[in-house]
Amino acid sequence: MKTRIYLVRHGETSWNAGGKFQGHSDIPLSDVGRQQAKALAKRLQGHKIDAVYSSDLSRARETAEIIAEPHRLTVNYLPELREINFGQWEGLTYKEISESFGEISKRWWSNPLTTAIPAGEKLQQVADRCNKALAEIVKKHPGETVVIAAHGGVIRVIVGTLLGMDLNHFWKLKMDNVSLSILEYHGFEQGVLELYNDTGHIKNENKI
Repeated sequence: MKTRIYLVRHGETSWNAGGKFQGHSDIPLSDVGRQQAKALAKRLQGHKIDAVYSSDLSRARETAEIIAEPHRLTVNYLPELREINFGQWEGLTYKEISESFGEISKRWWSNPLTTAIPAGEKLQQVADRCNKALAEIVKKHPGETVVIAAHGGVIRVIVGTLLGMDLNHFWKLKMDNVSLSILEYHGFEQGVLELYNDTGHIKNENKI
């Protein structure tokens, strides 16, 4: 029995708008982000959704709650779905990171799987925890449709894993705020990507 996963990146935050790395910092949605989440909720309100999961960080949590409300579903919160822990880089822009952490930032951008961010994570750790959580969700919901609200890094890793990518290149996958990606699994080992990074709901388009 197939399981459909609707992967949703959280709505915009003030740090997103400012180009700052968020990681585990618990930054809430901005007013723009809440409106984005409501637009996606409207898009999905007529779809049969059986369960909703989310990272436990507030920006993903609130996005999930807005989507779940029309379906009268309770959101399941999983810390394993958190964004990459960017450690000392959190709150900084790409330019500030490059200037203050030159050599290690170059190593991380070229080989994030095995390069540890200062006081943060290696990408392999992120891949291990979020793919394990996804496998458990797929196993728990055969034949059902599940929404997962998470983060850009997490969604890139999940999609990159499904596609068999070298995750050292995961940044090449574009990932917009409140975008929708759809994955279909016949067991966790057999998955296909049906839709990726779709923001039609905030562009008056609908591609489902």
